[in-house]
Formats: sequence, structure tokens, C-alpha cells
Amino acid sequence: MGSIANEHAVATASGDELKKYPTLAAGEIETIARYGSERTWRAGEYVVRTGDPANGMILVLEGRIRIVQRDGVGDSAVVVQHGPGNFLAEIGQLAGTPELIDGLAMEDVRAIVVRPACLRALMVAEAALGELIMQAMMLRRAALIQRGLGPTLIGQNGEPAMLELQALLRRKHYPYSVLDLNGEADAASVLQKFDACQADLPLVICPNGTILRRPDTMQILSCLGLLPELDGTRIYDVAIIGAGPAGLAAAVYAASEGLGVIVLDALAPGGQAAASTRIENYLGFPAGISGQALTANAYAQVQKFGAHIVSPIEVAQLECGPLHRLRTKAGDTIQSRTVIIASGAAYRRPPIPNLMSFEGRGIYYWASPVEGKLCAKQEVVLVGGGNSAGQAAVFLGTHAAHVHIVIRGLGLEQSMSRYLIDRIAAQPNITVHAQTDVVDLTGDGRLSGAVLLRRDTGQKEMMWVQHVFLFTGAEPNTSWLGSCEVGVDEKGFVQTGRHAGVPTSSLQTCVPGLFAIGDVRSGSTKRVATAVGEGAAVVAQIHAYLAATLAAA
Repeated sequence: MGSIANEHAVATASGDELKKYPTLAAGEIETIARYGSERTWRAGEYVVRTGDPANGMILVLEGRIRIVQRDGVGDSAVVVQHGPGNFLAEIGQLAGTPELIDGLAMEDVRAIVVRPACLRALMVAEAALGELIMQAMMLRRAALIQRGLGPTLIGQNGEPAMLELQALLRRKHYPYSVLDLNGEADAASVLQKFDACQADLPLVICPNGTILRRPDTMQILSCLGLLPELDGTRIYDVAIIGAGPAGLAAAVYAASEGLGVIVLDALAPGGQAAASTRIENYLGFPAGISGQALTANAYAQVQKFGAHIVSPIEVAQLECGPLHRLRTKAGDTIQSRTVIIASGAAYRRPPIPNLMSFEGRGIYYWASPVEGKLCAKQEVVLVGGGNSAGQAAVFLGTHAAHVHIVIRGLGLEQSMSRYLIDRIAAQPNITVHAQTDVVDLTGDGRLSGAVLLRRDTGQKEMMWVQHVFLFTGAEPNTSWLGSCEVGVDEKGFVQTGRHAGVPTSSLQTCVPGLFAIGDVRSGSTKRVATAVGEGAAVVAQIHAYLAATLAAA
């Protein structure tokens, strides 16, 4: 039985490698050649280098290219060697982001170079071939992330600044490695090597050798060549604010139907859905899918159809008119004929004393693998009774010694899907504390305990935990609407349809050309599937609006 299992594992691994590194047939090579141009390199020359501007796809006709992934501290790994019929490209090439690998010509090389824009055109026009290429590029990015080479983060794991850097790169689906000084026998010599001290932490060593000391988001994105780019002179058909499931779905449908689309997000594509460890009730995924995987696939689709995604970038104000204008906090302006509000909702901070002083030091608003490792074999408290809370509890239950779910209501049935309730009940290391609040937090610098209050008895209990996860709902991200008089309900969610004085089925607000979808919309069901459906539906309404506007002109 064991040998059969091993043979199956080998066959599966071999199948994945074939999908990741296919050898194209003569007819496929001829098709690709129509979208690119020929180029040559001498033996010993670099075909691509980490951090260089994107080349797009490079299809080898003659010669061999060795692919190496490296970091900034001298570690590297040979990934693969490409020969005739093989191609260089991973998913970032669709958007033209910088190279993540070195490609060295082992002998004289002749190849077809397909630039990013032409690569997108190829993938849309040549469906079967595009599917093969897309699958390979996505598998390659996943492998690069798993290998963990790229920028090296040096610091003390668990510190807020380190967690923020890891979250940033994880949201960007960017490979990185961590050198945790907590587990380093000679941390002083590590710091000395980079002429650094404790006050410089965390350090980021970029693949080009640049050393960043306590970098902010823009500094690290600049070092990696990932700073957002905007063209203030262009007029888009659709500007989408928010790159969660609703915004990404709208971008896919709008861009695939020929509309000029820009998507703006304050963090990164995925939204809160990307933090879901397992979504098990989304149509078409009977085994479930992580929120990060689902939104990464959607992000790849958006890039395939040529929508321009810009993140992280914050919209400061919306100016409504015949041509809508979005002003960013950085001072840029985006012009668009229509705007889709898909900005979702922000994590709600419950009124707990000392809460903000412990954020990143024991208080978390999501549960990713990073946090899972931090709380391994420890007891944790999780506050919230919605589906996101349930998914997080089930995930944390596989890492933590015990998960204490704290809810204000009488039970989970009021707010959580049945499959999650059953899953929680089946895990012996998860306990639900109903009719309970977290009313205080204690600790010296880092969280050491949480005070629980039973609402029915008034009894207080100190729970000595170092990690509290808050899934207490969200508030709409609408402060950027500014002077544009968009109708909102009593909680601040954007009104559409008959509540906004337009036809019942419409997702349009009371402002012509302004639409709202997903969690930010009043009356939405706060489900990924609904958000995706609204993202698809709104595009038909935008087509109708643009056609009517053009006819009136």
C-alpha cells in the first residue's frame, strides 16, 4: 500500500512539473512567433536579471538558459534549465512587473520575445494555448513563493513591523525569506554583517543588495520595482475602488468586454476575502479553497484581460460630474466615465481599553499562516460569530492548543453557516463562550491576558493568553466619497436601486455613473459569491449607461 501511495505522489509531482514547464509543439511555437520578435544572446550573457524591467515571455528556439532564484544575502537555487520549446515567464509578466529570477545563457540562445501587452493579447486570442501558458505561469509563481527566496526580512519574528512586512509581501504574492533573530544564536554578528543595530530592525535586504532599515511600505515597494503607476491624462471607462471579490469580478467582466478599466486598492488585491483560510461554500470548489488562492486566481484573470490594477493607493476624494475624478492621497488624479464603489468594509475595533496599544503585539484582525505559527501550541481567544470568525477558528484549531470563541449572542446559529458550526463542534480544542465580551486587556508591551465578562451573570474571568483575534464585523469604507452626495443608510453603507431613487434592480447610486457593489452596498448579504455576482451584473448596467450617455451627446 505504501509503495502505491509513493508511486501516486511521484506521478502527481511529475504531472505538476510537466504543467509548470511544458515543451511546446512546433504549431504552438509558430502561433507564439506571430505575437513576438526574435532576439539572440551570446553564451554567458544574462537573458534576464532579478529586478530588471519585465521582458514578457521568452520562448527558446535554440540554446539553453539556466534559471536561478536568489535573495539579497547570497543564497540562491537553480530552478530549472530551459531548452528549445521551453519558455521563461511567470504570472507577473502579464502586468509587466520586474523579473523575479536570473536567466543565464549557457550557450548561444535564439528566442522569441513576447512583450507583456502582446502576451495578454495572445492569451485572449489563443484560448487553448493561453490556458496552457496561464497554468504554467501561476504554478511558477507559487513555486517561487514556496522556495522563499527574494527580499530577506531580518528581525524578531512576531514584532509588529515584521508582521506588517510579511503581510505586505504575502498580499502582493511576492516571494520572500525571513531571518528570525529570536532563533539566531549569534544575532549580534548578523547585525554587524549589515552594519546595523537593534534600532534599525527590521532590515530588508533586496535581491539587488540594497539594505532598507525600518522601511515603510513605499520604500520596500520602490526597492522591488512595485510602486504604483498612474496616467492622469487617460480617461477610463470604469474606475473600480476596491480589489476584493466584487471589484475583481467587475474588472474581469468589464476588461474582457473591451472597456478601459483601472482598479485601485489601499492594500492589495483580495480584500478581506484573501484573509479567509478556507471558503467551503463557494460554488465549484467542493473541497474548499483558501481566500488567498481564490483571489489570486481572480487577480491573474484581471491581468490577463489588461485591466490596470494599482495598489497600494488610497483615494482621498471623489469629485462627481459628467467626468468623475478621483483624487489620491499622493496627489494624483484619475478620470473615468463611471465609478464602481467596491471599497468594502474596514475591520471594526470593539470598545476595549488598551486595544490599539496591543495591535500587532497580540491583537490581530486576521488569521494567516504567519499568525498560525506564532500561536502554535498556545491558547488563544477569538472574538466574533460570523463566517470569517468560524473559518479562522477552524484554521487556528489546527495550530493552537485551544481556541476560545467569544460571542455576545446565545449561540453561533444566528450568524454562522451550518457547516462551520458543525466543524467547530467536531474540534475538541475549540470552546464557544456565549453571552460573553472581552472587556479588558493586560500586558507589558505585549499582550499577556484578556478579561472576559459573562453578560448573563456579570462574572469576570482572566484568561492568560498572548493572542486575541478580532472578527467583530466591519464598517463601510466610504469616507473618501467627500462632497459627492451619494446616499447612504443609517450605518453608512451606500444605497442603490430603489433606495437611491433608481430602478429596483439597478446597482447604480443616486449619482449618475456611480455604482456600488459588494460589502459596501446597503442590503448586501456579505458573501463572496454575492459580491462576485454583483461584480458581473454591474458591467451590463455600465454598458447601458455608457450607451445612453453617448446617445445623449
